[in-house]
Amino acid sequence: MRTLVAASFLTLLSSIAFAETTPVKGEVIKVNEGQGKLTLKHGPITNLDMDSMTMVFAVSDPVVLKSIKVGDKVTFEADRVNGRLTVVKITPSK
Repeated sequence: MRTLVAASFLTLLSSIAFAETTPVKGEVIKVNEGQGKLTLKHGPITNLDMDSMTMVFAVSDPVVLKSIKVGDKVTFEADRVNGRLTVVKITPSK
């Protein structure tokens, strides 16, 4: 029984850890390095059940804010991290 409970718990943890994010196209509206935030105008974010809009996101790695500027077209992935909407991956669009 103990093994079954442990296996179930590990399965649950792995499904949480590997949540699917989807690439989204967007445009940088504002960069706030001091607060580690980014304002993006973006298309629908399906994994967050979110329509197109402009909104503020936290970033998982504030270092990326140094290479992004207002007006840049980007492709990014966002997820809920510790209850906050967070950009977990971002690259310039081509």
